[in-house]
Order: sequence, then C-alpha cells, then structure tokens
Amino acid sequence: MAAPTLTRSLGRLDLIAMGVGTIVGAGIFVTSGIAAATKAGPAIVLSFVLAGAICALVALCYSELASMTPLSGSAYTYTRGTLGEAPAFLVGWNLLLEYAVAASAIAIGGSGLFGAALNSLFGMPLATPILTAPFGGDALFHPDGHPAVARAAQARGALSVVPEAGSFSYQRVRAAAPQAARIAQVHPFGHAALVAERVARLGYEALCVTLDCPVGGFRTRNMANRFDPDQRHFAGNLTGADGAPGVAEVFGQLLKRGGLVWDWAELAAAAAGFGLPWIAKGVLTPAAAERALDIGAAALVVSNHGGRQVDPAPASLDMLPRIRAAVGPEVPILLDSGIRTGADVYLALALGADAVIIGRAAIYGLAAAGEAGVDRVLELLTEELRTLMILSGARTLVDIDTGRVIRAAT
Repeated sequence: MAAPTLTRSLGRLDLIAMGVGTIVGAGIFVTSGIAAATKAGPAIVLSFVLAGAICALVALCYSELASMTPLSGSAYTYTRGTLGEAPAFLVGWNLLLEYAVAASAIAIGGSGLFGAALNSLFGMPLATPILTAPFGGDALFHPDGHPAVARAAQARGALSVVPEAGSFSYQRVRAAAPQAARIAQVHPFGHAALVAERVARLGYEALCVTLDCPVGGFRTRNMANRFDPDQRHFAGNLTGADGAPGVAEVFGQLLKRGGLVWDWAELAAAAAGFGLPWIAKGVLTPAAAERALDIGAAALVVSNHGGRQVDPAPASLDMLPRIRAAVGPEVPILLDSGIRTGADVYLALALGADAVIIGRAAIYGLAAAGEAGVDRVLELLTEELRTLMILSGARTLVDIDTGRVIRAAT
C-alpha cells in the first residue's frame, strides 16, 4: 500500500467557521429542547427515544464504514466500490426489488428438484446453476484465494471461472479443483492466443473472454481512497516468463486507459484459433449479443461488471429478457452482477438465464472464512433457490419462467 500523504488543509478561517457553526447548531438543539420540555406532552419522551435509537444505528453504520475504509483504501472498498455516483450498481440492485415470486396455491414436494435447465455447459456437468466469477487479486481477500474458491465450487457441483489477473496461476487453481476449474478467463489483448494455447494444455475446456474491460473503469472511490495494492496479487499468470505478458504490460493498459484494444474483426480472427469454445462476457445489448455469436461465441454472459466499468449502465437483469428474445432459446446465457440471494438466482432464471455467476458474494465468503466461507455462500444460495422452487410450484429449473414472477408497476 502507498504511504498516506495527507497534508493539513484547514486554516484558521475554516476552524473559526466550524466553531461558529457548532455554536449555532447547539443553540438550535437547546432551543428546541426547551420548547419540548415546556410545551410538549408525554409522547415527547417516546419521540426522543426513537430519535436516539436512529442516531445510534446511523453512528454504528458510520463506524463500520470508517473501520473498513482506512486512509490508504482497502480491499473492501475495492470490492464494494463502483463508479462515480454508483447508479449502475444501485439501479441493478433496486431492480431486483421490483420483482416478486408468485407462491403456488399448492406447493410441491421438496425432493427430486434441480432437473437443471443447463445441466451441463460444453459437456461440463453442473449440479447447481451457479458459477463463481473470475475476480482478480483474490489473495487480497484471503491468502488461499481462487484455489479455495474452486475447491468450494467443486464440493457443491458448481463451476469456477479462473481469472487471468488472479493471485494464483491457471495451473495451480486447476490442480486444486480439476472438476470445477474448467473455464479460464482471458482479456481480448494481443496475448489471448497464447493464453488459449496454454490453458488448453492444462486441461481447461472453455474460455471466458471478458469483452467489457479493455481498460479499467473510472473508479473514483478507489482514487479517493488511494487504493494501490501490491501488483503481485494480480500476477499469478502475468509473470512475463515463457511468453506470458507481465503484470505491467496488461495493467498498464487497463489502468492508464491507453494502448491498443481489439475490435470485433480482430476478436473474430483470434477466436478462430482458440481451439476451445468461448463465452462472451460483458454483453449488455441484443446487438452485441448477436455480434458475439456471429463471430463464434458459444455462450453469453449478460453483465454490467457489477457496476464497476460503465456508470450509468443498464442493469443486467433488465437487459436479460431482451437479449434472450434476440438470440433465441438455444443459446446458453449466464447472468452476473447483483446476485446476492437465492431469490436473485430464481429471478434471473425466470427472466431467461440458464445459470448465474456470483462475484461479490463469493468474495465476501472467501474473506470471511476462506474455502468454508465460499462453501457456505453456495449452500445458502442453493437452498434458498430450492425453497423458492418448492413454494412456487417449480419442479425443475426448466419450470422457472416469467409466469412465476410479478414485476411491480413502475
């Protein structure tokens, strides 16, 4: 972390103004207190108790925020942080609250569920419609990083997308959980063909090409907190050896917002030589979805990158039905951004997704308790989804459709 460089910025005039403001503010409260004591009835006591409770809760919230946001930034703010004023994050989160699941008049039995809509992806079996995201810098959150995430996913019959910019190499994560670590992420830069060749040798069965991150988003919160992590946390695959790019080569482009990026034609040319099926991640419009499929994508991930790239951006959940309508029922579609509960998973499946990818939820589990924490997150999401299926009368994942959800009038 970079050393704090705070300097004194308040002068005498600022301090005097703050003092005057404190006196005036105290006077307002004293005056209102006298009026309450002399003119109000017995209910004033209750109002003060309620106000005190609210103030205490607000104070606790600020205390929690302060503890998680030290002067030099933190992994928490890096994970939680979005862009600008965060409309992309907030719109996506609030949109989930607009939908409700309609309970069935007659609920079904709880056994025999999960006849999966997408029981395999490119031949890779899925026991649950949940994958873990390829979030980078995983050792920032727990020293066991993505090997622990992949082991937890493997134990739950899930798949784990392994990041290019992770703390551990593709090889190490694959060795930790070969049944889960079967999809490797790559960025569409000049070295993608080398990465594809490398991961194929390691036994990976598909690529996840992140299309919405040619450069890093303008993340003002990270700037304000001076978040400057050790780049070794992102260098598991970016060693600069054996033809692999170095961390500075990749992140120089991402963080400085410069350098050459691919267009669709260059991506098509590179993808033709991948030798593996590939997933287009970061699709948010029907036009982009169709273009990705035209150049060879075998599946899509509808994603706004958790509100971390473009702000404002449409919510993934809002664009999902439009993209599904454009590409038809046969194309595998996954959704990420905003999945926090089993109910969120249910809504995504109802609106057209075959499976979901969790990022922040997996990170929080990893940070809390390593492999056990991620396992618990996957368990909770799966069990809540299973419960909602029972209560809504959905015998299999295929039965979860728009007829079982209600959107509030807007």
